[in-house]
This record gives sequence, C-alpha cells and structure tokens, in this order.
Amino acid sequence: MANPIHRSISEPERIGLDWNAAWQGSDRGLITCWETGRKLAIQIPELAERCRAGELPPLNWKGGVARTLKKKDKTGALHYLAQWQGLRGDDLSVDLDAEVTLTCTKTGMVITYTGDISKLADQHSDTDNEEGDSNGRPTSGIPEQSLLP
Repeated sequence: MANPIHRSISEPERIGLDWNAAWQGSDRGLITCWETGRKLAIQIPELAERCRAGELPPLNWKGGVARTLKKKDKTGALHYLAQWQGLRGDDLSVDLDAEVTLTCTKTGMVITYTGDISKLADQHSDTDNEEGDSNGRPTSGIPEQSLLP
C-alpha cells in the first residue's frame, strides 16, 4: 500500500511546530528532515552542489558515504533521502512504504533507503564508523551547531 509524502519546494518552511507535530505526525518527521536539508543548502552551498551532482555524502541520518567501502551496498533511512532531496532543492517525494535505491556518483556505493527499522538495525555497526570515519566528531560537511531552533 502506497503512503506518499509530498511537499513542493515552493512551499514555505513550517514554523511554530511542537516536537510531536514535527516528528510524530503522519509523515514521521520526513518533512522536518527535508526542511533541514533546505536550511543546510543555504548554510553549506558546497554540500548542496555535491548532492545535486548525485553524491550521497554523510548527513544527519544513516545513508551517506564518505568513501567506497568493501561492501558496495548498504541500507539508509528514508529520513536521509528526505534531507538529501531538500539539499538538492527538490520537492519532497518519499513513499513511507517503498524502498528507493540510489548510486553515489562519487563512490559508486549503492544505497537502498527504507523506512523498515529492522533492515536499518540489521546492518552491523561496522559500517557506522566507515560512513563518515569521524571517530566521534561531526561528519564532514555538517557543522556542529544545531540545525533546529
């Protein structure tokens, strides 16, 4: 059963939402992630350009890669996909019940984005450090400052 979430890039950012409205609504926080991506595009234009070029850089959610890993495919969160679409300046277009597979133009890594928490949890933590190779520091391209008010 399809469960599409759409929002036009021409629509203004939502303001004054409480935490429940932003994260627990029918969109499961995807609109908030997309709006965060739009903000990041203004704050870090180089990151937005990389996303527009088809790169899948490390962001705030599981699903980006900084380099080619031994295992060429991995799983990412739909929240990453929403934030990435916002960074690119695209309309938000994510189906909560579908998986989307993208290939990073920089690394050649194939990432399948899913809303299935069990698939995200099944992926062993050995890839977590490889994603941004940050050793506890913010991943490249994302400033340490808070993105949400």
